[in-house]
Amino acid sequence: MSLLTVGSVAFDALETPFGKTDKIIGGAATYITLAASYFTQQNNLVAVVGGDFPKEMIGLLEEHGVDTKGLEIVQEGKTFFWSGKYHEDMNTRDTLITELNVMEHFDPIIPDSYQGTEFLMLGNTVPATQKVVIERLAKRPKLIMLDTMNLWMNIALDDLKSVLKLVDLLTINDEEARLLSGEYSLRKAAKKIMAMGPKTLIIKKGEHGALLFQEDRIFFAPALPLEEVFDPTGAGDSFAGGFIGYLAATNDISFDNMKRAIIYGSAMASFCVEKFGTERLVNLSKEEINARVQEFVKLASFEIQ
Repeated sequence: MSLLTVGSVAFDALETPFGKTDKIIGGAATYITLAASYFTQQNNLVAVVGGDFPKEMIGLLEEHGVDTKGLEIVQEGKTFFWSGKYHEDMNTRDTLITELNVMEHFDPIIPDSYQGTEFLMLGNTVPATQKVVIERLAKRPKLIMLDTMNLWMNIALDDLKSVLKLVDLLTINDEEARLLSGEYSLRKAAKKIMAMGPKTLIIKKGEHGALLFQEDRIFFAPALPLEEVFDPTGAGDSFAGGFIGYLAATNDISFDNMKRAIIYGSAMASFCVEKFGTERLVNLSKEEINARVQEFVKLASFEIQ
């Protein structure tokens, strides 16, 4: 089944306790499409970059089967740039530089060949832009998944609530779930958020795993304890890409299949953090992914007599 991802393709400059990088490829849509590429064959991208974005980076996406027909290149513009520094615990970071550049006026144009997409992944960006994408699709996808962040809850809450009414699944972290709902208990928070529109909710808890909520059902997926975490920047987006990529590949949006998808998403996130940027995501094999998934299975599997 076809997957359409809309979001940012960007440059990042990162500093963690393990080192620092100059400008490297980043952006939500980059991580999502790369992670999804290991599962789904029809992997379409709508994003915008400036004339400074290297052709070889676009070639890298295309080598992974990502259709870049929807990638707009503004020749006279500059690509979105973010720079951040992570603290020792790797859970907190400081934003050093944010330059929206061409993302400031991003007007997502959906190529005709992308119409009829069965799965839509709305990467973290302005809620009003996310809503425009949904409105520009001639046919509603089988599943619409949305990612967002605390910034939009603080400065564009009405727009965010408007788009939440139109989506099937929302993915946010625990801090954002508490902010959006006003509830500390994640179980209570989930009920309030699902009442806003999305029938399914994923609450990410970083190194502590992820929770999947739907109606009165809950599933918890652990995170894999890794010996080293080099760069957590794209972990959430890699998780989303693995999750929706698996759903698109299996064409099954049942709760039981979402439980499997959350493990595949967690596996992709665990690979992502092992190197800076997208370095680890671009050289994976099916065997590595399956072996990593089995590690998750062993981690959470037990029997009671």
